[in-house]
Amino acid sequence: MTFEVDTKDCTALADTELADMADIVADGPAGFDIGLLSKQAEAWVLITQVRDGGKLVGFSFCTLERIGGTPCLLWGLASVKRTSKRDQILKSLTGDQFRRAVLAFPDEDVLVGTRFVDAGAFGAFKGLEEVCPRPGHKPSGEERAWSRRLAKRFGAEGRIDDRSFVVTGDGSAAGVFDFSAAKPESVPEDVADLFAMLDAARHDVLIAFGWGMAEDLAARYGS
Repeated sequence: MTFEVDTKDCTALADTELADMADIVADGPAGFDIGLLSKQAEAWVLITQVRDGGKLVGFSFCTLERIGGTPCLLWGLASVKRTSKRDQILKSLTGDQFRRAVLAFPDEDVLVGTRFVDAGAFGAFKGLEEVCPRPGHKPSGEERAWSRRLAKRFGAEGRIDDRSFVVTGDGSAAGVFDFSAAKPESVPEDVADLFAMLDAARHDVLIAFGWGMAEDLAARYGS
């Protein structure tokens, strides 16, 4: 199955593309609208779009940057259309960004960080190591520090519980990675429990991250 995947600078986004994105997220649970999408285009560097037969089926704002010297791939607002192909769309979406991470940070481990509201979205972290938070794991001091760094980067400094990684919402929609599993019952219960404390009305989110190891990223996505 082949999708058309394109990553470009957010400055090159056209109004028609933003409208296509708005159509995808209109019925989603994350509370996205065209106004929020426009703000994301100003806040992020890159946009990856996936099309199937010319129609937009998934997108993700992202940036490749260093935080305290550490290579990072950060995902901003993203959404995958709820179709039977959603897993393949997700793989195409993240795969293109992982390839760019290999080019930007050759021979370096890369931290991948984002915000989730649905346990099924952890599927985006498939292949990453030392994912946090994760069931049965007590975050180390450094992992807790990373949760705070990411909260600051995402504009939520001072609102994160660095033990649960839950960010208390301020009542407005946040730019989360909007994805849900085709079969919700397939999501392990202990993973779903990580989201039990989220208040949807307040727009709480869960900050999560994992590590793409240099050798693995090069083997899977290097040229």
